[in-house]
Amino acid sequence: MELKPQDLLVLLKVAANPSQPWTYAALGEALSMSASETHASVKRAVAAGLAVAPARGKWSPVRANLLEFILHGVRYVWPATPGPVKRGVLTAFGAEPLASKLSVTAGEAPVWAHPAGNAKGPTLSPLYRTAPHAALADPALHRLLALLDALRTGRARERALAAELIEAELMQLGSSNDVS
Repeated sequence: MELKPQDLLVLLKVAANPSQPWTYAALGEALSMSASETHASVKRAVAAGLAVAPARGKWSPVRANLLEFILHGVRYVWPATPGPVKRGVLTAFGAEPLASKLSVTAGEAPVWAHPAGNAKGPTLSPLYRTAPHAALADPALHRLLALLDALRTGRARERALAAELIEAELMQLGSSNDVS
């Protein structure tokens, strides 16, 4: 079974909101996916060892495995593609938590092209087509996706800082019970 980018989006959404009980339908709605797509994503994540399913309908991300995959594999499996300057949602080093730690010149920060975005910059392909919309509705998910994009595209300094921050965020969020 081959992982798909939406599988990581599903895992990050649940990891970003560990105290929320998720049904496949609610998760799909939050990510602009169908319930069957989220269910298939969870099945693939469990098969890959990125999630566990201790009981029917109950599952949770395996944070250590998820972090290892994010830090060492994602940029090679799903590289981000740069594009032309457009209006969109800030990501990578242009979004928090990296933006406040790095000096970013206006207009150089990457964005996901999106009509509801309030920034203009070079576009970056999102992990999955619905990620910008989901990120706008969930600041915790936006932070994780922005850090992920910094790992997918950034220079060595940005990637090192993003790695520290995503580890801290995932493990801090993981102090709550994830099983949904």
